[in-house]
Amino acid sequence: MSDKVRNELAPTGVLRAGINLSNFLLVTGRSDKGDPVGVAPDMAQAIADRLGVPAQLIPFKSPGELADQAGKDIWDIGLIGAEPQRAEKISFTAAYVEIEATYMVPAGSPIASIADVDRKGVRIAVSARSAYDLWLENNIRNATLVRVSGLDAAFQTFLADKLDVLAGLRPGLLKDVEKAPGLKILEGKFTAVQQAVGTARPNSAGAAFLADFVEEAKKSGLVARLIERHKVKGLSVAPPA
Repeated sequence: MSDKVRNELAPTGVLRAGINLSNFLLVTGRSDKGDPVGVAPDMAQAIADRLGVPAQLIPFKSPGELADQAGKDIWDIGLIGAEPQRAEKISFTAAYVEIEATYMVPAGSPIASIADVDRKGVRIAVSARSAYDLWLENNIRNATLVRVSGLDAAFQTFLADKLDVLAGLRPGLLKDVEKAPGLKILEGKFTAVQQAVGTARPNSAGAAFLADFVEEAKKSGLVARLIERHKVKGLSVAPPA
């Protein structure tokens, strides 16, 4: 372990890890002290252990808020979805886990497949600034995105405003589909949200260390063990880079 890597990733002597609380697959609870618990916090702790420094978890309500603090001496590593917009300021590893993102439609909807969604007049409810919202922004050409702050609020807006489609992570939609009669989740996926580890762009040595760590964590079975430890359904180990 080079001093340069430690100086870049733990300049205060502590690894400050930004954690996105809104991802219920990666943060599954809180400890007695109120710290986030789950796959992402455990990944951060494993990285800190490899660096030989303590870990401090810095919670954020959304991935967008976490990304906004890149390079501002708030966090040293951030565990969020790797998206092109975020990569302008953050150097990301390859994904360590993946989550399917798909659509849900109301009863009687003429939309029968993912290919039917991107059409004029179709309104898609989506949690603002989520990783899949960023994908939709880059790829939807004809439908209209209706951005709402938060997962629950997006679902309520979808129902209350009688929108055509709700975009979301499949595990979350599987819970939502039980809340109203006739809702249907479409087969397949429009993207797989890839959760990665990032650090501020100037940290080149730190970024190289993180990239190697993530590949080793996937290959060694560490990521799979963390998923099993927290009993998370809908999360899978990402393929090798």
